[in-house]
Amino acid sequence: MATTTNEARAGARATGRYLHVSPYKVRQVLELVRGLPVEDAERVLLLCEKDAAEHVLKLLMSAAANAEHNHELPVDELFVAGAWADEGPIRKAGRPRARGRFSRIRKRTSHITIVLERFEVEELEERRRRDETSGRGAAVAQRRRAERVRRSRAAQEAPPEEATEDEEEVGAAETDAAIQADAPEVEVPEAWADEEAEASVDEQAEVPAAEEPASEEPQTEEDE
Repeated sequence: MATTTNEARAGARATGRYLHVSPYKVRQVLELVRGLPVEDAERVLLLCEKDAAEHVLKLLMSAAANAEHNHELPVDELFVAGAWADEGPIRKAGRPRARGRFSRIRKRTSHITIVLERFEVEELEERRRRDETSGRGAAVAQRRRAERVRRSRAAQEAPPEEATEDEEEVGAAETDAAIQADAPEVEVPEAWADEEAEASVDEQAEVPAAEEPASEEPQTEEDE
């Protein structure tokens, strides 16, 4: 387990001075992230509802940038080794109160320091094995991202399949059947049904019978 102290120590650090927030409020936030990896500390600060968490998050991102650019340390291998808040100068103010009295208001400031260090080699190996087993970590995320990119490129390069005529006819028939099944049944009144039956009978009566073709009689000798 990584050891954490508030003493001055070597490592990537970031300091914020004369911040307009009470040291007592800042220390409550620092207790949440001290000893955590940088990625976990960032998530904790993003979800923290205290106003001091915004100042601590800015300093944490600054310390991570210093470690990456100045010390060439990967961010995913760093943890918060030290974090403390010192009291800065107090600006005294006040407001008049009843009976000629004067109420004192103390505007406190803070000096915040965050130190990041790299995990030990044994602890790094243990974290990598744990990440591989649980499916987390930068290496696993990079492999998953590469696999998604490969699949998307393969899908874009593949030619679209053209549907045959038989498949289109089957699809149209299925669509018509689904529409007919979903259509509600309409009840026809009995009076309308009787009228339609009478009309069909009248039409059949008016149709003339087909004329039978005249049969040709065989010629006899008398006719000749």
